[in-house]
Amino acid sequence: MRLFLLTFVTMLAFAANSVLTRMAIDGGHIDPSGFAMIRVLSGAVVLGMVMTVKGGQLPLLRRARITGALSLAAYMIGFSLAYLTLDAGLGALILFGVVQMTMFAHAAWSGAGPTARQIAGAGVAFCGLLLALWPGPGGQADPLGAGLMVLAGLGWAAYTIAGRQSADPTAATAANFILCLPVLAILLIGPALEVRPTGVALAVVSGGLTSGLGYALWYSVLPRLEQSVAAIVQLSVPILAILGGALVLGERPGAIVIAAAVLVLGGIGWAVSARPLPAGRTAARRQD
Repeated sequence: MRLFLLTFVTMLAFAANSVLTRMAIDGGHIDPSGFAMIRVLSGAVVLGMVMTVKGGQLPLLRRARITGALSLAAYMIGFSLAYLTLDAGLGALILFGVVQMTMFAHAAWSGAGPTARQIAGAGVAFCGLLLALWPGPGGQADPLGAGLMVLAGLGWAAYTIAGRQSADPTAATAANFILCLPVLAILLIGPALEVRPTGVALAVVSGGLTSGLGYALWYSVLPRLEQSVAAIVQLSVPILAILGGALVLGERPGAIVIAAAVLVLGGIGWAVSARPLPAGRTAARRQD
């Protein structure tokens, strides 16, 4: 029961990032650049405090930090800018779909032979993602916003893949947040920065609470979950974001967005719940 509650709180924190970002930026309380900067700074401070309590060291001078900092910067920039035009739930759906599809493709490219069921599930999810991304009436994504969220998804997928081999994910995340700051400063700081107290507060909550502490909690829960379970529980994030956007922001997802969500989440759920292909067998030889 305790593991379930901790996992639910973590997924709620991840979904809250979409709602908080949309609330701050679409509400005109802060510009995307300022939000991204304050979010990363707050996350770095909180994660640094966690590492101080744990007594660990920050692995700043590592080659992996280059990939970590750059991919995290791509995620933060794309995520913040996309919410100028995307609803919270739709943005979370695109982000989640791109991350999962990218990681699935990476696993297949790395030699993990997918089963027929995994290929079919990924195909369904990809069709749903195309439906969500297709411009037009019916509540579909703004093309620019969708493209920026795809960038965010690719950045987060690269960040996740690069950090899989980390001996201490919390320490690595803290180091990546710290090193991401100068990258964002170079790319984002300019005369168009607009920061108001409400926007700062929302960015601090997003960075320090739902990102910093959320990531730390996820890393503490993750080793106690089976890999397939860990993938499946993340299916709840876009749903929670859609509900949060409706309840907090008054967003109303259209029929096409709902259909896309069913295809993306259903396809990914079908794929990740499949049993892995036994060693020495190919996907073509297995009837799943």
